[in-house]
Amino acid sequence: MGIREYKIHVSDDAIADLRARLQAVRWPVVLDDTSWADGASLTEIRQLVQYWLHNFDWRSQEQRLNCLPQFLLDVGGTDIHFVHQKGIGPAPIPLILTHGWPGSFCEMEHILPLLTDPGAHGGDPADAFDVVIPSLPGFGFSARPTKAGTSSKTIAMLWRELMCELGYERFATQGGDIGAGVSMWLARLFPESILGAHVNYIPGSFKPGIVNVSQPVSAEENSFLERAGRFSAEEGAYSALQATKPQTLAFSLTDSPVGLAAWIAEKFHTWTDRRNAPQSGVPLDVLLTDISLYWFSENVDASLRLYKENRLNPLAFEVGERVDVPLGVAVFPYELPTPPRSWVERVFPVTRWTEMPAGGHFAALEQPKLLAEDIRAFFRPLRQ
Repeated sequence: MGIREYKIHVSDDAIADLRARLQAVRWPVVLDDTSWADGASLTEIRQLVQYWLHNFDWRSQEQRLNCLPQFLLDVGGTDIHFVHQKGIGPAPIPLILTHGWPGSFCEMEHILPLLTDPGAHGGDPADAFDVVIPSLPGFGFSARPTKAGTSSKTIAMLWRELMCELGYERFATQGGDIGAGVSMWLARLFPESILGAHVNYIPGSFKPGIVNVSQPVSAEENSFLERAGRFSAEEGAYSALQATKPQTLAFSLTDSPVGLAAWIAEKFHTWTDRRNAPQSGVPLDVLLTDISLYWFSENVDASLRLYKENRLNPLAFEVGERVDVPLGVAVFPYELPTPPRSWVERVFPVTRWTEMPAGGHFAALEQPKLLAEDIRAFFRPLRQ
């Protein structure tokens, strides 16, 4: 089957089932209702669930998202859902944007017009892109993998096939979270196909090959490794669980929408710049649209399992291994521990490194204008 147009439509029965489960919630008894110290705040998750039940309108979100040009295509035996919008400008270049966990293709909704039609948003029309936004396998409306082995590495292979099916033999790539890993794998595996890679996150599994004698680890790099170790010990329980026993967790998150909401909302609370949105870093409707996608897809196990697949296939490099594809990095102040530029340059030629004034882990949601400007600036000299 070729490319098929796609429209989102969640059944009335699925919406009714969600409402019934939200109404039947059994709340935990905790030491401090308001604190986030032990995980998601009981007070704030109660408020979130009440809003989900009484104020959130899935149908209006669905209607808005269906204004995006969405498609399905069988790629390597898996139906991949994606948005594909052509750029408005003299010579748009193809760009694939990849989300991560616990995000979705919806992250890119507001950055999309800034990249496809920059001239209409105060930018240069010459910076336009043809943008492709796929949903990772087992996320959103992409089919779940039917066998083990689907990691960021294999997703990069699927994305190259997807872009070739769309007529793009050479293209640009961008991503955050898991999408950053996919983008870096694309550059590593297919340097002849990748014009450049831009990321707003450096994956935790990124490990350059190190020869201590010729290029010892610097004090700045050691400081980063210590910060990353502390983050893993204090905030990394979710990752350890998803990367080892995702199926056990999937029972709870598949059965309880409140459990799913708490699991995801905690990450938005912790990983975002909450100076303008104190609860979750993004508006409640935005957060609940993302959570609802995870709930309605019934693909929770597959989305968690990607962490295990990536643990088994880390973005690790041999001593002396180089990737000769230009890399741009946008560093947002509330991002997870980010290595210094020198750590990344052990593998990639970093041609742009931007310290951002605001924003966190979900950059395309939190600061779409800042991220779009940096993407356009990074690729500008590469367009020729």
